[in-house]
Amino acid sequence: MTTVAWFKRDLRVDDHGPLHDAAAEGVIPLYVVEPDYWQLTDTSERQWAFTLESLLDLDSELRDRGAPLIVHHGEITAVLHHLHQQTGFTRLLSHEETGNDWTFQRDRAVAHWCRAQGVEWREYRQFGVVRGPHDRDHWDNAWRAVMEAPAYATPSRLTPKLTECPHPLASLKPPAFGDQLPCPARQRGGMDQGEHLLADFLKQRSRGYEKCISSPVTAWEASSRLSPHIAHGTVSLRRIVQQCRATAAAPEISGAHRRSLKAFRSRLHWHCHFIQKLEDEPAIEFQTIHPDLEGLRQPGNWPEALERWREGTTGWPLVDACMRALHHSGWINFRMRAMLMAVASYHLHQHWREPALHLARLFTDYEPGIHYPQAQMQSGLTGINALRIYNPVLQSHRLDPEGRFIRAWVPELAGVPNEWIHTPWGLSSAQRSRLGAAAYPLPLIDHEEAARRARARIKAWRQQHVRRDMTDQVLARHGSRAHRSRNRPSGRRSPRQAHSGHTGQMDLFQ
Repeated sequence: MTTVAWFKRDLRVDDHGPLHDAAAEGVIPLYVVEPDYWQLTDTSERQWAFTLESLLDLDSELRDRGAPLIVHHGEITAVLHHLHQQTGFTRLLSHEETGNDWTFQRDRAVAHWCRAQGVEWREYRQFGVVRGPHDRDHWDNAWRAVMEAPAYATPSRLTPKLTECPHPLASLKPPAFGDQLPCPARQRGGMDQGEHLLADFLKQRSRGYEKCISSPVTAWEASSRLSPHIAHGTVSLRRIVQQCRATAAAPEISGAHRRSLKAFRSRLHWHCHFIQKLEDEPAIEFQTIHPDLEGLRQPGNWPEALERWREGTTGWPLVDACMRALHHSGWINFRMRAMLMAVASYHLHQHWREPALHLARLFTDYEPGIHYPQAQMQSGLTGINALRIYNPVLQSHRLDPEGRFIRAWVPELAGVPNEWIHTPWGLSSAQRSRLGAAAYPLPLIDHEEAARRARARIKAWRQQHVRRDMTDQVLARHGSRAHRSRNRPSGRRSPRQAHSGHTGQMDLFQ
């Protein structure tokens, strides 16, 4: 029997169900570079660079076990058809993926091809996301069942079916991305990088996690920085959860450190909670979560403001520092991501979709299932979450009181004293020139007046257009069950299950 282990966003050998179960057979470890995917409006060169580094690491680990990574370039069903003619493989094993609509449609095509060819396609869960009919009131239990199950052991030896790769990684040409921003401080990909980050975080950096992740000054060290490795699958989420619990249970761990580790585990739980939203309703990549809020903002409004937001020249120092840091590194902490999206939506009255796509391209750790629900939540489009209209000046005072982060990323303001670093527009023209800040732009708009207008618009729109019964439906479908009655309808069929035609689903851990 010959089995294809298809790697997608699971670029590791540890706790890898498809690779583990294919190890005893003739196995083809397969990765397909899909040009159409890398031309999408939410993919980027920095994501590709991280992927390529991870592929090189994966190939090295596979070769040590006797089977090189077979890399093809092209459309997936054409690649599978070629391999099928070449090897006659009978099984295709992969992890489930809750990606963007493009990957959803790709997987539908793969399911159709497998049925037509009589190939068994089995999919494995690597996150706590439930595909198919499920009871959202018991989702927490399902998540824990996955995370507490024994991890798959790393295969010590593989039996290769193919030994020559048609597209060696060393000579693989990068996709044509066009004019995209460089990312010189991007995190590097690969299993070794991810495992080192995890060990360092659990041992040392997690001590300050709970108190330090909100400020852009301290979050660079206090955050785990594992998000791109989780998104690309170079480290198993289950391994992270289990090692985190083991560390917290050690007798030498202090109470404060234990609380920080608990807070981190809670974030891992919310990671899957948000991906579940896209799994249950794929359309929220394009449409508002609450249908009655679809027309709240129109595309194409105030293009100058959108461009200055993208460039980090809004005139609000913390906002601009965050955007420039994101350009440079591909990462910024969660609170600042939320602020960037909120400022674009509320203060600059932008339709949510274009800012969301811009941020998706900048994030090395772009995860569609988290990104699109969060982009909408921070834009006030769910109808079930409190509005978070971040005050960019108040956030600046609270999170960067001495202006350290601002000065690092907005050098035009390096000479501005602390009392003006958050509101440099209060300086006279002569003062700005004397302090070297003349090149920094004035704000696009008064932020307090913009926030008042945003609240008024939303209030008026809700009164005129938002139906209570529709809000209840959104809450039943996507709301957290932590503070809700358990008397809710259950057993809905996931759109991905209902329409994809996937066969051979494997709920291994329930």
